[in-house]
Parts: sequence; structure tokens; C-alpha cells
Amino acid sequence: MFIKEDVLKALSHVDDPDLNKDLVTLNMIRDIEIKDNELWFSVFLTTPACPLKEMIETACRNAISHFISPNIKVHIKMTAEVMADNKTTAQLPNVKNIIAIASGKGGVGKSTVSASLAAILNQYGASVGLLDADIYGPSIPLMFGVQNKGIEMVVEEGKELMQPINADGVKLFSIGFLSKPDEAIVWRGPMISQALKQFINGVNWGELDYLIIDLPPGTGDVQLTLVQTLPITGAVIVTTPQNMAISDAKRAAAMFAMPSINIPILGVIENMAYFTPTDMPDKKYYIFGQGGAQVLAEQFNTKVIGQLPIQENLMTDLDTGKISNSSSLKNFSEIAKRLAQSIAIQNSKNNNESASKG
Repeated sequence: MFIKEDVLKALSHVDDPDLNKDLVTLNMIRDIEIKDNELWFSVFLTTPACPLKEMIETACRNAISHFISPNIKVHIKMTAEVMADNKTTAQLPNVKNIIAIASGKGGVGKSTVSASLAAILNQYGASVGLLDADIYGPSIPLMFGVQNKGIEMVVEEGKELMQPINADGVKLFSIGFLSKPDEAIVWRGPMISQALKQFINGVNWGELDYLIIDLPPGTGDVQLTLVQTLPITGAVIVTTPQNMAISDAKRAAAMFAMPSINIPILGVIENMAYFTPTDMPDKKYYIFGQGGAQVLAEQFNTKVIGQLPIQENLMTDLDTGKISNSSSLKNFSEIAKRLAQSIAIQNSKNNNESASKG
């Protein structure tokens, strides 16, 4: 016969490869139940999009078999509890992680990446919000097919707030919901800054694992307002392979790396990296060049977390508001896992640093 302490001791030999600590120390093993020769317990991963889920489950089964008995019937529930960035407690306390998606220039697919990552993380089971911070060119409502939706007001704890639009489970907010589709937004910097603060503080975001912010291209008023207003967990840089795009992307990355801003760069995503004809699935044509994103990642001590092909069907789905059901989302699956992994590693690092200072 074995007891709960035996189970915890056995599972203390299983490490989370990203966080470099054992599952018991990380409080990832819970809900242990024992009856006769059967064992039930839950493993709480740091994200529903964990790329190491199967490996960790196998390691747990092997630990029970090796350290207790191979004859135990083991039932493991693999679930998730997204790790929070401890910086987010000061503002938007119910939002665990705030991710900025940035680019140096327009036309590289930053909004496509933002929308697709939000949709795929939501499909994995995370609670996701998406803030369209591109005031002059809001495209998120169109991508989700909700451009004709209007904003409703709700009262939470005595405060009147704008309710984000729910698009297949993703909470959306954009200036596009407050203006007509053919209406030009002609605002100076101070007006934009004030509007963004209202989108942050005046929206009923509720509880979120990830709030993704689709930034406009460049390094102007919007970017400065957000980094000064919000505790950003980290940034993702989107670029295409050609030198012109990489040159501008370096400026965007350099802004986050400035000592006065100091926001971690979680990774680089190379969009339109290659083209594969439908009738030749094994061919890759590098139309815009090759290797630029890797050079950028190395310069800023980060990594390329994904390379995306030119996808005609994705463009069609975006134009018709079908991003949530697009077959092309499969190309974002591994990227979302790597992003979630980078976020968990960064949060663990931040929490360890805070603990050592405390």
C-alpha cells in the first residue's frame, strides 16, 4: 500500500524542462486520490498550449512505476493554470499576461499574426483578449467578422465600462467598433494616447490569461503610451525576410530593449517566409529572401518562434471574417505553443528575481 507522500516523493523526480524545477516544488501536482491499487492526480501545466504536455505525462507515469510500483493503475488529468506575470498586479489585476505584437513597418502581417495567435490560444483553452491599438488602421473587427457590432456599456463595481465584443470566445476591442467603416480617424498624438488609456481602463476585460495588443507599426505615440501605462509581459516582433523589413524591425526591437523601457522580447515571427505551390507541397520558394529573422533574433538575444508561409486561403478567411475557423490556423499551432512557453519561462525568471530581492 502507498500513501500521498509516496506519490509526491516519486513525482518530485519529474522536472518541468522549461522552468528547471520539479513538478511538486512548482505546485503542479494536485488532487491526489488513492483507492486500493489505483491513483488519480492532476498536473497543472503553465499554459493550455504547453508543447511538452505528452512528455511530462509520460515522465509522471514512469516515476510512479519506478519509485512506487509498476502495478499501480494511474489516472492523470492534464490541465493548465496560466502563470501570471507578477508585474500585472498594479493594473488590470485580472489579466495574467499582456503581450505586445509589434513591427517596424506596415504590411508585414502583424495584425494577421495577432488575430491568429489570439484565436489559436483561445482554441487551446486559454482565456484571451485582443486589443486593436492601431487607431488609424483598425483591421481586427473585419478579420473576426464583427465589424458591424456596436459597443454596449456595463456597470462593474459601480463603474461604467465598455463591454468587449465576444468573437468565438476571444474578447475584442477596437476603435473600429466606435467609428464607421469609411470614417477617417484624424487625431493628433495626445488624443490617441487618451483613447488608448480609455481602451485599457474603460473596458470590462474581466479575467484573462493573455491580453494580446496589436500595435501599429513603428515606434511612436501609441507604443510609448502603452509601455508607460501597462506592465507589458513581453513583446513579439513580426517581420518579413527582406532587408528593408528587417531594418525597420530592428528599430522596433531596439525600442523595447531601451533601458528606460526594458521589455523582454519573447521571440521573432517571420511572416511570408516562403511560398509553397499547392501542387508541389514539398517545394519552398523563398521569394523575399532568407535568414533575416534569424539575424534579428540573434542581435536581440531572442529566438525565431515561427516562420509562416504565404497563404492564399488565410487571406481569404481574413477578408471574409472567418479567422476563428480558418484551416490555416494550424500553421500557428506550434508558434502559439512556443510563445506560451517563452511567456512561462519569462514569468518564472521574473518571479525568481522578485523572490531573491525580497
